[in-house]
Order: sequence, then structure tokens, then C-alpha cells
Amino acid sequence: MREYIVNKFPELQYIKDERLRSVVINIWAECMKEGGWNDLDSIPFTLLIKDCKKSLVEHTRVVTKMALAVGKEREDINMDLLIAGALLHDVGKLLEYRAVEGRVVKSELGKRVRHPVYGAMKAMAMGYNELAHIILAHSKEGDYVERTPEAIIVHHCDFIDFECEKAKYAREKVY
Repeated sequence: MREYIVNKFPELQYIKDERLRSVVINIWAECMKEGGWNDLDSIPFTLLIKDCKKSLVEHTRVVTKMALAVGKEREDINMDLLIAGALLHDVGKLLEYRAVEGRVVKSELGKRVRHPVYGAMKAMAMGYNELAHIILAHSKEGDYVERTPEAIIVHHCDFIDFECEKAKYAREKVY
């Protein structure tokens, strides 16, 4: 499973802290197991865009690459934490979603607990509160806390990708 995750997310190599890199891999592995997922490619990154073809892996990698680019332009960013947060920002979707008859739908847990909360709980259980903050604050839950610079970057990169994808689908319906 670890090798599978490393292959899916080559951006892991940019995390210099080996322990933090291992934590990111372990959280993905635990969530895959708990959610009953053997393959990440079949999971859409959102259920909010009907028939979305972009996978969770593709979205996560795009957000991570954008966050890396922004973080490199600043001198006040913990790059390891930024990359780890970007890689894990949507990991909770492995529990928020489930596969039913070839379709991905909200799970029973997902109807009650949103993915940022579950992902943050995983990071906190590993003793990484700053990482948990980035995961939790990447979505609307973060509107109620003071975001760190790393959380601000992941939040905006996530919404840039979401809004661009949403606009693409809107344009496709028009033409």
C-alpha cells in the first residue's frame, strides 16, 4: 500500500522531513483501508460537479503543485508542512465517500462529518496539530479560524482548482 501511495503522489519526495513524509503516507493508507478503497483513481475529487471526471488524485496533485509554486515565492513558509497539508487536504473524502454499484456517493459518515474534519482528526491523532489546521482550514470550516500562511495557500489553491473545474463544465454545457 505504501508503494502504491508513493507512486500516486510523486510530490511526496519534496517533503524533506522523513517522519512527516511517512505520516502523510500512513494517513492515506489508513483512510484507504477504513474507507474500503483499493484504487484511488475511481474517486472523483468532488460530488458537487455533476459527472466530474477529474479524480481525487489528479486534484490533490494539482493543488500540491500550485501550493509548491506559491510557497517557493515566499520566505515565511514551512515548505514541508505546506506540501504535507496540500497532499492531505482532501484525504477525508475517502471516508466521506463510498462506492455503491459503480457510483461514488456520500457515505453515512459523510452525511454527518465533512472530509476536512475527519482528515484533521487523523493528523491530530499522529501529533501534527499544525498539519491538522491546514487540512481543516482548507474548506469553509476554516472561515471560523485564523488561517496560518500555509493554510491560506492550500485553501486558495484548492478553490482555484475547484472553480476552474466548475467553469470548465459550465462552458461545456453552453457549447
